[in-house]
Amino acid sequence: MSTVWYEANGLETEAFHHAAAANDIERAERLIEGGRIPLHSLGVVTAILDWLDSLPKTVLDVRPRLWVRSATSTLMAGRTTGVEEKLQAAEKAMQNADPDDKTRDLIGQIAAIRATLALLRYQPEETIVQARRALETLHADNLPFRSRAIWTLGFAHQLQGDRAAARQVYTEAISIRQASGNIYLTILATTGLGQIQESENQLCQAAETYQRSVQLLSDQGPPNASEEFLGLARIYYEWNDLDTAEQYAQQSLQLARQYDRAVDRFVICEVFLARLKLARGDVAEAAAMLAETEQSVRQSNFVQRMPEVAAAQVLTLLRQGDVAAAARLVQTHDLPISRARVLLAQGDAVKALAALEPWRRQTEEKGWQDERLKAMVLQTVALHAHGDEDKAAQLLAEALALAEPGGFIRLFIDEGPPMAELLTRMKDEGGTLRVKEYIHKLLAAFGHQEEFHPSSLILHPSFEPLSGRELEILVLITRGLSNREIGERLFLALDTVKGHNRRIFDKLQVQSRTEAIARARELGLL
Repeated sequence: MSTVWYEANGLETEAFHHAAAANDIERAERLIEGGRIPLHSLGVVTAILDWLDSLPKTVLDVRPRLWVRSATSTLMAGRTTGVEEKLQAAEKAMQNADPDDKTRDLIGQIAAIRATLALLRYQPEETIVQARRALETLHADNLPFRSRAIWTLGFAHQLQGDRAAARQVYTEAISIRQASGNIYLTILATTGLGQIQESENQLCQAAETYQRSVQLLSDQGPPNASEEFLGLARIYYEWNDLDTAEQYAQQSLQLARQYDRAVDRFVICEVFLARLKLARGDVAEAAAMLAETEQSVRQSNFVQRMPEVAAAQVLTLLRQGDVAAAARLVQTHDLPISRARVLLAQGDAVKALAALEPWRRQTEEKGWQDERLKAMVLQTVALHAHGDEDKAAQLLAEALALAEPGGFIRLFIDEGPPMAELLTRMKDEGGTLRVKEYIHKLLAAFGHQEEFHPSSLILHPSFEPLSGRELEILVLITRGLSNREIGERLFLALDTVKGHNRRIFDKLQVQSRTEAIARARELGLL
């Protein structure tokens, strides 16, 4: 955005403060509704909310739009208490209003806010009902609230497991935001898209998407920013950068705790941090953290979060050697992966495989790439425990091919010595150059520091390996996408794509796309 925009933006904010201090209600209302005050800034949102809450009920009743703005600001400030009461007050104040476009639009705004409330309570069906009602009644030009309603639809689809529908809706919401200029909703929709990319194992793309959301945040972003930081924490954990992962997770938890206790976002952060403790070998601390989180979950009746807590507790109990307690825990929750881990700990690989197979089929049918990959990796460990080394190696090769583009490391390291043994056996077997390099990278993460000298690099000593982004662009080139289409797909500027192309051509020592594709296939990169 230009310097002129920021200067005007600052003036509008200052003008609002003066109007509020002078109790000039009409001017303050015009400034709030003018769309130039930075509502993604928590400080400004709080100031607006404080002013609205200071107004007498009689003033708000003759201006129901201010009731709705108060409800919206309450949510943006990370609070849910009182939101529904404010919406009901707005509806009561509108009872005798003319059924014109302005009234219908305000009814649509109320429905959009109720869709958000339902979403925070993990009620996807109610979210969809309210979001569709909002889209039916909102004015066509009310792009901020239309994009809010569309975003909640996307999240509801995501909760229902329909990730393809969620991706489509998030993309639409981002497109509408570009016309409306609403940064707050840009962050929500962009983060939702990042979560879908992450669930599709596109970790590099997801990290870039989350970072775009973070860049839009002010120094004191709204509490919903906890989602971006937690997404980055999960990705850096997978990349085995535990320090960066912890830094992002702590930022996420700090923001999540700004919500009132009716919102469960802090639970997700605490479970992640406990998993991080476990990865660092601090089992006792992980167990203590999870015990506190479980207590909070039960006290707040966050029943939808109990499976996540239980899954982390199973891992912790198994690390403590308390297989019996872990077995009791999996009996109370539908956790196929956790159940398989307990069965393996009990020495029953056959039953572990029987538990994993239907779960993997279900993930494949639903297109859940992340859960499918987790199931495949654990299946290789179960096959290895069963003594079926050929099938274990074959399945692991498939899992490696799927995981390598995203740079997964902890997915394999967390399986411990059995996985290290499997990878050691596979390191000199067939496969593409990329997979061989990947295996050695994983073994290095396990502590095996053996140097890798693939034969193809000896045959082509001048070949410089492509980066993850360059390999990603090379794949899109093979699919026939133009530079502009690649930029749109990866959210990169056209000049950035062209720069990547030049480096790809230089590294492969080619002059054209056709030669690049042929050369990449010769080197086993595709």
